[in-house]
Amino acid sequence: MTPVELREARESLGLSPAEAAQMLDISNPKAVYRMESATSHSTHRAPSTRVVRLYRAYLAGYRPDDWPARLLEQEPLPEEAKT
Repeated sequence: MTPVELREARESLGLSPAEAAQMLDISNPKAVYRMESATSHSTHRAPSTRVVRLYRAYLAGYRPDDWPARLLEQEPLPEEAKT
């Protein structure tokens, strides 16, 4: 995923950078900003495979038990994600 795709994924999920850091198991929310603002000329690394896989799972409808409650109330889970 590109930095723009990472930001768009986070925003479409309704996650703040701090919430995204928590859901991606990243200790520092500033790392989310860095991933989203990296350019081809920057020294920032590409997102890890784990981060990309988690975002793709979340975009597909998967919600872990610790998903922010405020978002669960707004957005029911798709049936296929409940199993």
